[in-house]
Amino acid sequence: MERLSKHLLSWASLLDELTLEQARVSSQMPFIHPHLALMPDAHLGKGATVGSVIPTLGAIMPAAVGVDIGCGMIAVRTQFTREHLAGRDLAPLREAIERAIPLSAGRDNRKVVATAEPRVAELEQLAERAEFDPAKYAGHWRLQLGSLGSGNHFIEVSVDEEDRIWMFLHSGSRGVGNKIASHHIGVAQRAAKQWWIDLPHPDLAYLTEGTPEFTRYIRELRWAQHFALLNREEMMDRVARQLGEFVGEQVIEHERINCHHNFTEKEKHFGKEVWVSRKGAIKADLGRPGLIPGSMGTASYVVEGLGNPLSLNSSPHGAGREHSRSAARKLFTHEQLREAMAGIEYRDTDAFLDEIPAAYKPIDRVMEDAADLVTIRHTLHQLVNVKGD
Repeated sequence: MERLSKHLLSWASLLDELTLEQARVSSQMPFIHPHLALMPDAHLGKGATVGSVIPTLGAIMPAAVGVDIGCGMIAVRTQFTREHLAGRDLAPLREAIERAIPLSAGRDNRKVVATAEPRVAELEQLAERAEFDPAKYAGHWRLQLGSLGSGNHFIEVSVDEEDRIWMFLHSGSRGVGNKIASHHIGVAQRAAKQWWIDLPHPDLAYLTEGTPEFTRYIRELRWAQHFALLNREEMMDRVARQLGEFVGEQVIEHERINCHHNFTEKEKHFGKEVWVSRKGAIKADLGRPGLIPGSMGTASYVVEGLGNPLSLNSSPHGAGREHSRSAARKLFTHEQLREAMAGIEYRDTDAFLDEIPAAYKPIDRVMEDAADLVTIRHTLHQLVNVKGD
């Protein structure tokens, strides 16, 4: 850990100047308490740095939470071992998962399936208590539950160091969460203009606790966070069904972990109640299980928090980008992607070129930097990878 200023601490050994400057600007907002914590996977983001933990007194910057509210990971350890899949063509398993779960941006379910019905009902009740209608943001939000999205969202079947099979996936609150976030970012920016608030960047616009705008944001944010959690649960149930059918035996869950890495919660740190916005970071309270994925083709980790108070009980959420998507497409080739994915069943297309492992920080380096934030319980390596275009 390195203290870069009074209000900025960093665990990142790989940190470019643009990212560092963005974090410095955010850390100087007057309501930061006690400091902004940069995680090992920190990289440039919209408004606030991805891979940062931002504690605030009496205010929240919606852009510092991120537009994919509640984005996170879920993993399930099954009773299966590598032997159950050894020597088999895994393409049919990948294709079955791709048929069961809508992939890519803008693709939803055709109907609300039976497993999703109670989850949709739960979200309807939660929205009623929060006194808002999600359909004002996305009329088809019910059909988005159980869909993956694109970019760095993925579904994987992996094996750990003891040859046990895990199911692992990454997604968030989909289009409805994005629209909720974008709306409130706009509300904060308009308020800043109305009250002549001088901001170092428009995306650092904030909502003040105690105002109607703040209250509405928190209610809708919490709904979107829960949508994201249930979205992952729904997809995981479908992956389990497809894996069970492929093996010929129903999946038995031995462990399930579901955690956000784009979210806000009220917590107590350094003697004060603060809103902690983790934008690309997971909670890492002492003993709390968590998930830190690498990029496609590399390792992912099941971890346990160490409760480091200086990090505000947080840890990284993944590898963190080293090259932007546009830069990665110029730097790397389809053949290099194939080499990086050797031995893993995936859809071989150059649509995933911007997700090549070399576009990300080395996950091993990130985990070394996080040694005082989490301990590693399991190391997972992919056998099957599913992504949206």
